[in-house]
Amino acid sequence: MSDSVACAQVVLGQLIAQGVTDLVLAPGSRSAPLALVADAAAREGLLRLHVRVDERGAGFLALGLAKASGRCVPVVTTSGTAVGNLLPAVMEAHHSGVALLVLSADRPAALVGTAANQTTEQSDLFGAFVRYRARLSSAAPAAAWSAHAARAALAAEGVLSGRPGPAHLNLELGLPLVPADGPVGAPVLGRAVEGAGAGPAEPVVLAGTPRTLVVCGDASPAVGRVALELAEAANLPLVAEPSSNARAGTNALATGRLLLADDLADRVERVVVFGRPNLSRPVTALLSRPDVEVVVVGGQDYPDPGWRAGVVAGLVALEPGPGDWLAEWRAADAERSAALATHSSPPGALTGPELARIVVGSVAADEVLCLGNSNPVRDADLAPVRTAPGPVFANRGLAGIDGTIATAVGVALATNAPTTLLCGDLTFVHDAGSLAIGPGEPRPALRVVVADDAGGSIFATLEYGQTRFADAFERVFATPTGLDPVAVAAGYGVPARRVSSADDVAGALAEPVTGLEVLVVDVDRSSRAPDAPQRS
Repeated sequence: MSDSVACAQVVLGQLIAQGVTDLVLAPGSRSAPLALVADAAAREGLLRLHVRVDERGAGFLALGLAKASGRCVPVVTTSGTAVGNLLPAVMEAHHSGVALLVLSADRPAALVGTAANQTTEQSDLFGAFVRYRARLSSAAPAAAWSAHAARAALAAEGVLSGRPGPAHLNLELGLPLVPADGPVGAPVLGRAVEGAGAGPAEPVVLAGTPRTLVVCGDASPAVGRVALELAEAANLPLVAEPSSNARAGTNALATGRLLLADDLADRVERVVVFGRPNLSRPVTALLSRPDVEVVVVGGQDYPDPGWRAGVVAGLVALEPGPGDWLAEWRAADAERSAALATHSSPPGALTGPELARIVVGSVAADEVLCLGNSNPVRDADLAPVRTAPGPVFANRGLAGIDGTIATAVGVALATNAPTTLLCGDLTFVHDAGSLAIGPGEPRPALRVVVADDAGGSIFATLEYGQTRFADAFERVFATPTGLDPVAVAAGYGVPARRVSSADDVAGALAEPVTGLEVLVVDVDRSSRAPDAPQRS
């Protein structure tokens, strides 16, 4: 028996005992023991294996699986640059609190610094972004293998800390990497190490009934539900971002971010914050006002962009607010929503907000919606509020466009539900490689809707979108690629088509999501510029 194979069997066996059900693998040589043991585990039905050729996409696939399942999901790579390619996913997992576990294969420590092949300083590559990290040698006692694997899983899921996030086990695997003869067997299942957190916190009771607004940024369905229930129980208006999982019912405002620029917002005296609200400048401005009491419901990594948080608690309770306060916000929201609905598209194309309204409205309650960053998630922030929508996910930890398709694939596989992703054309091109899913791999029921406005239209809404920067704008901000997303998808063997009119889009979205497909929609961005008439 190879010590490296034995190490892989114990590590993966302990992770399975800790509740791991999915594992993502990017192939390599030094990671061969982990790959062979993972394959044996999948053949015996101990876990579901997902193999990808690109480590960056593999990292975000694991992120999506972990985000939607709430469980620790390992991603296995070989040594060297393979590990570095996981950094974007690890950073996103850190900031959004997702239980991603990196299992990186490495040479024995004695070979680091000797110019040995594919060998570098990688054991501390992720620095402060991980909740736990350890170097684990195949020459160590077997008890150490299982102990560190259990500790990494507990740390990633935040069982003890209440702070889930990425963890990293760097496995120093010596030769031989495979046994002298015979196949590699399945993992050696360990005994789960149980963890018990501090238990439910007692709610902090907020005194009085000042004019209060509830704000919920990007959040898990569990956190979003708490925010929604608090707003409804206390009779308060709720500004809920699209991926807050609180944007439902009658208290949530469809145009909340726009209303924060109106006189009504000047009368807000207290804000109760959930999740990670970072989608719009009006919300940040509200949380920065010196005349507003800011109460944050959260833990160690609580949001406080204006440095104004006065109370931070795990739970809060408050008396119901006056009924006329909520009524004023509902009336203002209805008026602003009606005004948005009257805007029509330029001839021949939809606008981004119009497409978002159609897409959001098409996703059934038992389906899942994923939103790409930049304009799609902001356009969805103006869509009508639904009574009981399904879960919504977005990578709002660092709000990047990388790994968006891979994340959505992971979400769809974890939920086992039809999933729709709305993203921009640059986001699509940036992660198009994640459409490459090999034969025999688990495949998602995922429809990718591409808002194709030939470039990065988010920049047109910002200061440098003004006409005085027009000479530079297209090249250095919009960056149109000239690629046809339909042709790109077809190159990966993924069915794709292009539609333009609202009726055609609605008709296409009414069809059931049965596999991986791409729907490209022509979108006009001429009205995005700051000095052009705004529809949103």
